[in-house]
Amino acid sequence: MLRFVIDPDANNGVGVAFTDRVDPAGRGLGGHGFDGFNLGRTDEDPAVLEHLEALRARLGLGPVMVCHQVHGKDVWRVGADDVEGWTPQRYLGDRVAGQRKLPVADAMVTVLPGVALAIRVADCMPVVLADPKTGVIGVAHAGRVGFLAGVLPATVSAMRDMGATDVLAWVGPHICGNCYEVPADMAEQVWAEYPATRAVTRRGTPALDLGAGALVQLESLGVAAVGLDPCTFEGQDLFSHRRDHGAGRLAGLVWRTSNPR
Repeated sequence: MLRFVIDPDANNGVGVAFTDRVDPAGRGLGGHGFDGFNLGRTDEDPAVLEHLEALRARLGLGPVMVCHQVHGKDVWRVGADDVEGWTPQRYLGDRVAGQRKLPVADAMVTVLPGVALAIRVADCMPVVLADPKTGVIGVAHAGRVGFLAGVLPATVSAMRDMGATDVLAWVGPHICGNCYEVPADMAEQVWAEYPATRAVTRRGTPALDLGAGALVQLESLGVAAVGLDPCTFEGQDLFSHRRDHGAGRLAGLVWRTSNPR
């Protein structure tokens, strides 16, 4: 269920978590598709709501906000009106009768306590951010397309517009540079703009190390960033779309439980 957790009591009231595919019964190791603790879409896997509720209970979470991710750089500023009337079914989004459409975005920011922001991935980078001093939190979906589009600078900018000053970031599980093979012309273009992404696979073919690129970019933005990022493609306890087409989804979450100090 949980790969990494930072307890809010040890982090000035800000909690951070990245999930894996191993459910409480130990299922999800070496499985395929949706096997295990999937937090993706309910129209594909009816167990998602059960998994969400287990996660909320384990972490003591209130509302868990998600967005309709499209590999862009739009940032949703989650306010009290967005959270009002939240039910667990709201996590499931667009395909539930009577539910509002999820906002189209690839990042979310908020200053609301008691609200968790969640990004769902299966090889892309889940990046969670927080300024514990001011209480501004954020989360971003940063795959190759979103990273190149500038979703991380857009998220940091939105947080600073909301008052953040000292932003911290954690990069969660994603496909690594040893596994993320891309065409040579694409690699050359990305390497030219983001040299830290230069990588080769174990077979010597061109690849991208998005995690390294993200850490360098965040640091250039004045963000203290940490990689908590095992490879999804290599880890049988993690979902990987490239390894298992149509795989379930992990989640990266951030929440604030108290007023900033």
